[in-house]
Amino acid sequence: MPSYVYAGAAPWIAASKDARTGGLYRLDTDTGRWQRLTAGLPDGVEARCVAAQPGAGEVVYVGTQWGPYRTTDAGNSWSQLELPGKDRLVWSILLHPRDARTIYVGTQGTTIHRSRDGGRSWQELTPPAPKGMVRMSFPCRVIRLTLDPSHPSQIYAGLEVGGVMRSGDGGDSWEGCNEGLLEFTKEPRLRSRIVSDTETEGMMDSHALATSPAKPGTVFLANRMGLFRSGDGGAHWQEMRIGRFSPLTYARDVKVSQHDPRTMYAALSVAAVSDEGSLYRSRDLGETWQRFDHGVSMKSTLMIIAESPADPDRVYCATRKGQVFGTEDGGSSWQEYQLPDGVEGVYGLWAA
Repeated sequence: MPSYVYAGAAPWIAASKDARTGGLYRLDTDTGRWQRLTAGLPDGVEARCVAAQPGAGEVVYVGTQWGPYRTTDAGNSWSQLELPGKDRLVWSILLHPRDARTIYVGTQGTTIHRSRDGGRSWQELTPPAPKGMVRMSFPCRVIRLTLDPSHPSQIYAGLEVGGVMRSGDGGDSWEGCNEGLLEFTKEPRLRSRIVSDTETEGMMDSHALATSPAKPGTVFLANRMGLFRSGDGGAHWQEMRIGRFSPLTYARDVKVSQHDPRTMYAALSVAAVSDEGSLYRSRDLGETWQRFDHGVSMKSTLMIIAESPADPDRVYCATRKGQVFGTEDGGSSWQEYQLPDGVEGVYGLWAA
Protein backbone atom coordinates (compact mmCIF):
# COMPACT_ATOMS: atom_id res chain seq x y z
CA MET A 1 0.00 0.00 0.00
CA PRO A 2 1.37 3.48 -0.85
CA SER A 3 2.35 5.81 1.98
CA TYR A 4 -0.51 8.28 1.82
CA VAL A 5 -0.93 11.70 3.41
CA TYR A 6 -4.40 13.28 3.50
CA ALA A 7 -5.02 17.04 3.60
CA GLY A 8 -8.36 18.80 3.97
CA ALA A 9 -9.20 22.43 3.22
CA ALA A 10 -12.15 24.73 3.87
CA PRO A 11 -13.01 28.44 3.55
CA TRP A 12 -11.20 30.92 5.78
CA ILE A 13 -11.67 34.63 6.27
CA ALA A 14 -8.46 35.98 4.68
CA ALA A 15 -8.15 33.66 1.69
CA SER A 16 -6.46 34.99 -1.42
CA LYS A 17 -8.77 36.37 -4.09
CA ASP A 18 -8.17 33.50 -6.52
CA ALA A 19 -7.69 30.73 -3.97
CA ARG A 20 -9.58 27.44 -3.93
CA THR A 21 -10.78 27.02 -0.34
CA GLY A 22 -12.00 23.48 -0.02
CA GLY A 23 -11.46 19.88 -1.01
CA LEU A 24 -9.88 16.69 0.25
CA TYR A 25 -6.51 15.63 -1.20
CA ARG A 26 -4.33 12.54 -0.97
CA LEU A 27 -0.56 12.57 -1.45
CA ASP A 28 1.31 9.50 -2.64
CA THR A 29 4.72 10.17 -1.12
CA ASP A 30 6.34 7.60 -3.42
CA THR A 31 5.51 9.76 -6.43
CA GLY A 32 5.10 13.16 -4.77
CA ARG A 33 1.73 13.66 -6.49
CA TRP A 34 -1.53 14.89 -5.04
CA GLN A 35 -4.93 13.52 -6.03
CA ARG A 36 -8.20 15.27 -5.30
CA LEU A 37 -10.60 12.76 -3.73
CA THR A 38 -14.20 12.99 -4.90
CA ALA A 39 -15.80 9.52 -5.15
CA GLY A 40 -18.76 9.50 -2.76
CA LEU A 41 -18.05 13.02 -1.49
CA PRO A 42 -20.46 15.84 -2.33
CA ASP A 43 -19.50 18.65 -4.69
CA GLY A 44 -17.89 21.60 -2.96
CA VAL A 45 -16.79 19.55 0.03
CA GLU A 46 -15.15 21.46 2.88
CA ALA A 47 -12.79 19.18 4.83
CA ARG A 48 -11.97 20.57 8.27
CA CYS A 49 -10.50 17.49 9.96
CA VAL A 50 -9.10 14.08 9.04
CA ALA A 51 -8.78 11.10 11.39
CA ALA A 52 -7.99 7.41 11.03
CA GLN A 53 -8.91 4.32 12.96
CA PRO A 54 -5.96 3.14 15.07
CA GLY A 55 -4.42 0.05 13.50
CA ALA A 56 -6.54 0.29 10.34
CA GLY A 57 -4.77 2.58 7.91
CA GLU A 58 -7.30 2.17 5.11
CA VAL A 59 -10.16 3.37 7.34
CA VAL A 60 -10.11 7.17 7.30
CA TYR A 61 -12.69 9.74 8.41
CA VAL A 62 -13.16 13.31 7.19
CA GLY A 63 -15.31 16.00 8.76
CA THR A 64 -17.32 18.09 6.29
CA GLN A 65 -20.08 20.69 6.29
CA TRP A 66 -22.54 17.80 5.78
CA GLY A 67 -21.25 15.63 8.61
CA PRO A 68 -18.57 12.93 8.75
CA TYR A 69 -17.64 10.67 5.83
CA ARG A 70 -15.68 7.42 5.98
CA THR A 71 -13.56 5.42 3.58
CA THR A 72 -12.55 1.79 4.04
CA ASP A 73 -10.30 1.69 0.98
CA ALA A 74 -7.79 4.46 1.74
CA GLY A 75 -9.84 7.19 0.09
CA ASN A 76 -10.86 5.63 -3.21
CA SER A 77 -14.53 5.83 -2.20
CA TRP A 78 -16.45 7.49 0.66
CA SER A 79 -19.78 7.06 2.42
CA GLN A 80 -21.67 9.47 4.65
CA LEU A 81 -22.36 8.89 8.34
CA GLU A 82 -25.55 10.88 8.87
CA LEU A 83 -25.79 12.99 12.01
CA PRO A 84 -29.06 13.96 13.67
CA GLY A 85 -30.10 17.55 14.36
CA LYS A 86 -29.03 20.73 12.60
CA ASP A 87 -25.40 21.05 13.71
CA ARG A 88 -23.66 18.96 11.05
CA LEU A 89 -20.65 21.10 10.17
CA VAL A 90 -17.85 18.94 11.60
CA TRP A 91 -14.72 20.49 13.10
CA SER A 92 -13.29 17.54 15.04
CA ILE A 93 -13.41 13.75 15.18
CA LEU A 94 -12.23 11.54 18.04
CA LEU A 95 -11.93 7.79 17.43
CA HIS A 96 -11.78 5.84 20.65
CA PRO A 97 -8.35 4.12 20.87
CA ARG A 98 -9.70 1.03 22.65
CA ASP A 99 -13.17 0.69 21.15
CA ALA A 100 -13.38 1.03 17.37
CA ARG A 101 -17.17 1.33 17.57
CA THR A 102 -17.11 4.52 19.65
CA ILE A 103 -16.77 7.79 17.75
CA TYR A 104 -17.13 11.41 18.88
CA VAL A 105 -17.76 14.27 16.45
CA GLY A 106 -17.55 17.95 17.38
CA THR A 107 -19.61 20.50 15.44
CA GLN A 108 -20.83 24.09 15.82
CA GLY A 109 -21.61 25.65 19.19
CA THR A 110 -20.86 23.16 21.95
CA THR A 111 -22.57 20.26 20.18
CA ILE A 112 -20.88 16.86 20.24
CA HIS A 113 -22.27 13.71 18.62
CA ARG A 114 -21.44 10.24 19.96
CA SER A 115 -21.82 6.87 18.27
CA ARG A 116 -21.46 3.55 20.09
CA ASP A 117 -22.01 1.39 16.99
CA GLY A 118 -19.39 2.54 14.51
CA GLY A 119 -21.41 5.44 13.10
CA ARG A 120 -24.70 3.65 12.37
CA SER A 121 -26.56 5.73 14.94
CA TRP A 122 -25.72 8.86 16.92
CA GLN A 123 -26.64 10.58 20.14
CA GLU A 124 -26.51 14.37 20.14
CA LEU A 125 -24.79 15.71 23.24
CA THR A 126 -25.37 19.39 24.03
CA PRO A 127 -23.05 20.54 26.82
CA PRO A 128 -23.90 23.96 28.28
CA ALA A 129 -21.72 26.88 27.25
CA PRO A 130 -18.86 27.11 29.75
CA LYS A 131 -18.08 30.28 31.70
CA GLY A 132 -15.99 32.62 29.57
CA MET A 133 -17.30 31.71 26.12
CA VAL A 134 -16.83 34.71 23.84
CA ARG A 135 -19.33 36.01 21.29
CA MET A 136 -17.41 36.32 18.02
CA SER A 137 -18.23 37.18 14.41
CA PHE A 138 -18.41 33.41 13.73
CA PRO A 139 -20.14 30.59 15.65
CA CYS A 140 -18.24 28.87 18.43
CA ARG A 141 -17.11 25.37 17.41
CA VAL A 142 -15.73 22.22 19.01
CA ILE A 143 -12.38 22.45 17.28
CA ARG A 144 -10.59 19.56 19.03
CA LEU A 145 -11.55 16.46 21.03
CA THR A 146 -9.21 14.21 22.97
CA LEU A 147 -9.34 11.73 25.85
CA ASP A 148 -7.01 10.67 28.63
CA PRO A 149 -5.54 7.30 27.50
CA SER A 150 -5.18 6.24 31.14
CA HIS A 151 -8.83 7.11 31.88
CA PRO A 152 -10.65 6.89 28.54
CA SER A 153 -13.96 8.07 29.98
CA GLN A 154 -12.26 11.43 30.67
CA ILE A 155 -12.84 13.48 27.51
CA TYR A 156 -11.77 17.05 26.78
CA ALA A 157 -13.21 19.44 24.21
CA GLY A 158 -11.46 22.58 22.98
CA LEU A 159 -13.78 25.40 21.94
CA GLU A 160 -13.00 28.18 19.50
CA VAL A 161 -13.64 30.68 21.10
CA GLY A 162 -14.81 29.18 24.41
CA GLY A 163 -11.86 27.64 26.22
CA VAL A 164 -12.03 24.02 27.39
CA MET A 165 -14.67 21.70 28.81
CA ARG A 166 -14.44 18.12 30.06
CA SER A 167 -16.52 15.04 30.70
CA GLY A 168 -15.67 12.36 33.23
CA ASP A 169 -18.29 9.87 32.07
CA GLY A 170 -17.66 9.43 28.36
CA GLY A 171 -19.70 12.44 27.31
CA ASP A 172 -22.90 12.05 29.34
CA SER A 173 -22.21 15.17 31.40
CA TRP A 174 -19.84 18.13 30.96
CA GLU A 175 -18.29 20.97 32.92
CA GLY A 176 -16.17 23.97 32.05
CA CYS A 177 -12.41 24.17 32.69
CA ASN A 178 -11.99 27.90 32.19
CA GLU A 179 -11.57 29.31 35.68
CA GLY A 180 -7.79 28.96 35.65
CA LEU A 181 -7.49 30.13 32.05
CA LEU A 182 -9.45 33.29 32.79
CA GLU A 183 -7.14 34.04 35.71
CA PHE A 184 -4.28 34.50 33.24
CA THR A 185 -6.07 37.49 31.71
CA LYS A 186 -5.19 39.51 34.82
CA GLU A 187 -1.75 39.75 33.19
CA PRO A 188 -1.71 42.40 30.41
CA ARG A 189 0.53 40.27 28.17
CA LEU A 190 -2.11 37.52 28.09
CA ARG A 191 -4.96 39.78 27.07
CA SER A 192 -6.09 39.84 23.46
CA ARG A 193 -9.14 41.24 21.71
CA ILE A 194 -9.64 41.23 17.93
CA VAL A 195 -13.35 40.95 17.08
CA SER A 196 -15.14 40.72 20.44
CA ASP A 197 -15.76 43.12 23.31
CA THR A 198 -13.54 41.35 25.84
CA GLU A 199 -9.79 40.98 26.32
CA THR A 200 -10.30 37.41 27.54
CA GLU A 201 -10.79 36.49 23.88
CA GLY A 202 -7.19 35.30 23.39
CA MET A 203 -7.18 32.87 26.31
CA MET A 204 -10.54 31.43 25.23
CA ASP A 205 -9.33 30.97 21.64
CA SER A 206 -8.56 27.25 21.89
CA HIS A 207 -7.07 25.46 18.90
CA ALA A 208 -5.84 22.04 20.04
CA LEU A 209 -5.68 19.67 23.02
CA ALA A 210 -3.40 16.72 23.74
CA THR A 211 -2.88 14.13 26.48
CA SER A 212 -0.11 11.66 27.26
CA PRO A 213 -0.08 8.25 28.97
CA ALA A 214 3.16 9.39 30.60
CA LYS A 215 1.18 11.91 32.68
CA PRO A 216 -2.34 10.69 33.50
CA GLY A 217 -4.69 13.52 34.33
CA THR A 218 -2.63 16.07 32.40
CA VAL A 219 -4.01 17.94 29.40
CA PHE A 220 -2.06 20.27 27.10
CA LEU A 221 -3.69 23.25 25.38
CA ALA A 222 -2.62 25.26 22.34
CA ASN A 223 -4.34 28.62 22.01
CA ARG A 224 -3.79 32.12 20.65
CA MET A 225 -1.62 33.09 23.61
CA GLY A 226 0.70 30.05 23.60
CA LEU A 227 0.89 26.62 25.24
CA PHE A 228 -0.67 25.77 28.59
CA ARG A 229 -0.82 22.65 30.77
CA SER A 230 -3.14 21.36 33.46
CA GLY A 231 -2.00 18.57 35.77
CA ASP A 232 -5.41 18.03 37.35
CA GLY A 233 -7.75 17.53 34.45
CA GLY A 234 -8.36 21.20 33.71
CA ALA A 235 -9.06 22.46 37.23
CA HIS A 236 -5.87 24.54 37.32
CA TRP A 237 -3.55 25.65 34.51
CA GLN A 238 0.12 26.56 34.08
CA GLU A 239 1.70 28.51 31.28
CA MET A 240 4.38 26.45 29.51
CA ARG A 241 6.28 29.62 28.51
CA ILE A 242 6.99 28.57 24.95
CA GLY A 243 8.42 32.05 24.38
CA ARG A 244 11.62 30.95 26.12
CA PHE A 245 12.36 28.74 23.12
CA SER A 246 10.49 30.23 20.16
CA PRO A 247 10.06 33.82 18.92
CA LEU A 248 6.66 32.70 17.59
CA THR A 249 4.09 31.89 20.28
CA TYR A 250 0.69 31.75 18.54
CA ALA A 251 -0.04 28.02 18.96
CA ARG A 252 -2.32 26.32 16.45
CA ASP A 253 -1.63 22.65 17.18
CA VAL A 254 -0.05 20.46 19.85
CA LYS A 255 0.41 16.70 19.54
CA VAL A 256 1.87 13.97 21.73
CA SER A 257 3.80 11.28 19.88
CA GLN A 258 2.08 7.94 19.47
CA HIS A 259 5.48 6.24 19.76
CA ASP A 260 7.07 8.07 22.70
CA PRO A 261 4.67 9.53 25.30
CA ARG A 262 7.26 12.12 26.35
CA THR A 263 7.70 13.54 22.86
CA MET A 264 5.49 16.44 21.77
CA TYR A 265 5.12 18.64 18.69
CA ALA A 266 3.83 22.21 18.50
CA ALA A 267 2.78 24.33 15.50
CA LEU A 268 3.81 27.93 16.20
CA SER A 269 3.22 31.09 14.19
CA VAL A 270 2.76 34.84 14.51
CA ALA A 271 -1.04 34.98 14.31
CA ALA A 272 -4.05 33.45 12.57
CA VAL A 273 -3.13 35.42 9.46
CA SER A 274 0.64 35.60 9.04
CA ASP A 275 3.51 34.91 6.66
CA GLU A 276 5.59 32.76 8.99
CA GLY A 277 5.37 29.45 10.83
CA SER A 278 7.55 26.91 12.62
CA LEU A 279 7.41 23.36 13.95
CA TYR A 280 8.91 22.61 17.38
CA ARG A 281 9.55 19.33 19.20
CA SER A 282 9.95 18.54 22.88
CA ARG A 283 11.51 15.33 24.21
CA ASP A 284 10.53 15.96 27.84
CA LEU A 285 6.78 16.62 27.73
CA GLY A 286 7.13 20.33 27.15
CA GLU A 287 9.82 21.28 29.63
CA THR A 288 12.16 22.26 26.79
CA TRP A 289 11.63 22.73 23.04
CA GLN A 290 13.78 22.72 19.90
CA ARG A 291 13.03 23.82 16.33
CA PHE A 292 12.23 20.65 14.42
CA ASP A 293 11.76 21.80 10.83
CA HIS A 294 14.72 23.18 8.90
CA GLY A 295 15.67 24.06 5.36
CA VAL A 296 12.10 25.01 4.48
CA SER A 297 10.25 28.31 4.20
CA MET A 298 6.76 28.46 5.69
CA LYS A 299 4.92 31.34 4.05
CA SER A 300 1.77 31.32 6.19
CA THR A 301 0.47 30.19 9.58
CA LEU A 302 1.34 26.59 10.47
CA MET A 303 -2.02 24.93 11.15
CA ILE A 304 -1.70 21.21 11.82
CA ILE A 305 0.74 18.37 12.57
CA ALA A 306 0.45 14.68 11.67
CA GLU A 307 2.78 11.97 12.96
CA SER A 308 2.47 8.57 11.30
CA PRO A 309 1.13 5.89 13.67
CA ALA A 310 3.26 3.35 11.81
CA ASP A 311 6.62 5.14 11.73
CA PRO A 312 7.95 7.61 14.35
CA ASP A 313 10.36 9.12 11.80
CA ARG A 314 7.47 10.14 9.54
CA VAL A 315 6.07 13.55 10.52
CA TYR A 316 4.11 16.00 8.36
CA CYS A 317 2.71 19.48 8.88
CA ALA A 318 0.68 21.93 6.79
CA THR A 319 0.30 25.70 6.53
CA ARG A 320 -2.82 27.73 6.03
CA LYS A 321 -1.98 28.47 2.39
CA GLY A 322 -1.43 24.92 1.22
CA GLN A 323 2.22 24.11 1.90
CA VAL A 324 2.67 20.58 3.24
CA PHE A 325 6.08 19.64 4.65
CA GLY A 326 7.23 16.16 5.59
CA THR A 327 10.19 14.29 6.99
CA GLU A 328 10.71 10.56 6.57
CA ASP A 329 13.93 10.41 8.61
CA GLY A 330 13.05 11.89 11.97
CA GLY A 331 13.68 15.50 10.99
CA SER A 332 17.07 15.15 9.32
CA SER A 333 15.64 16.26 5.97
CA TRP A 334 12.38 17.82 4.80
CA GLN A 335 10.40 17.87 1.57
CA GLU A 336 7.72 20.36 0.52
CA TYR A 337 4.55 19.22 -1.25
CA GLN A 338 2.45 22.22 -2.31
CA LEU A 339 -1.24 21.45 -2.65
CA PRO A 340 -2.42 21.84 -6.27
CA ASP A 341 -4.82 24.34 -7.85
CA GLY A 342 -4.11 27.20 -5.44
CA VAL A 343 -5.72 25.43 -2.48
CA GLU A 344 -5.81 27.39 0.78
CA GLY A 345 -7.57 27.03 4.11
CA VAL A 346 -5.87 23.83 5.26
CA TYR A 347 -7.36 22.54 8.52
CA GLY A 348 -7.02 18.73 8.39
CA LEU A 349 -3.99 16.48 7.96
CA TRP A 350 -3.26 12.79 8.53
CA ALA A 351 -0.22 10.68 7.61
CA ALA A 352 -0.45 6.90 7.24
